[in-house]
Amino acid sequence: MSKIKVNEIEKASGSGITIPTGSTFTVTDGIPATNLSGTIADARLPTIPVTKGGTGLTSLGSAGQVVQVNSGANALEFAAAGSGKVKQVVYANFNSSASTSSNSYQDTGVTANITPNHANNLILIWATLGEPDQTDGRLNCHVHKGGSVLTYGRLISEMGRGLSNTGAETHRGSIGHCVVDVAGGTSQITYDLKYKANSSGTVRWGNGGSSNLILMEIEV
Repeated sequence: MSKIKVNEIEKASGSGITIPTGSTFTVTDGIPATNLSGTIADARLPTIPVTKGGTGLTSLGSAGQVVQVNSGANALEFAAAGSGKVKQVVYANFNSSASTSSNSYQDTGVTANITPNHANNLILIWATLGEPDQTDGRLNCHVHKGGSVLTYGRLISEMGRGLSNTGAETHRGSIGHCVVDVAGGTSQITYDLKYKANSSGTVRWGNGGSSNLILMEIEV
């Protein structure tokens, strides 16, 4: 093996000094950072460990994942986002009243909008209709989604369990109902309450009590 001892290497021509393919250039004591310039190709960069201020991760993970501390508490890792968390809450309150004798659904004006973060997330709907008042008819109210009735979203039927129509008799009391719906998309959704008379006669609501809609997006 031959050895050349020099104090300085200067390029003869061109833009730099080339190390031929298959050869290596080893600096035994390293090169001070103050003497380095330019950029290094990504493929040449090592994974920086947590102990050196890096993440220790070799990729960006997958869409929707989160970064968490591993079970050994000594490194970071990618993992699926936890389910069951409340992503957002929308609250709407109304102090209004109306009456109808129609057997077709009428708008109450009790409405709220929510824009889901994921199509598979659940929307928990808590609805309250203030002071329903049965005079000579039976009040029926449903939660509607985008103008269409939710088949499992009936809020009030014949003024609630244990109450019945007896001519001019009046029953009052705010009534609430909880409904769980699947978002089904990431576009804005409008939920509202619509009511009707379930038989002949007139029904009223909002006679002194407020009505509410609370929408909660639950991550699954």
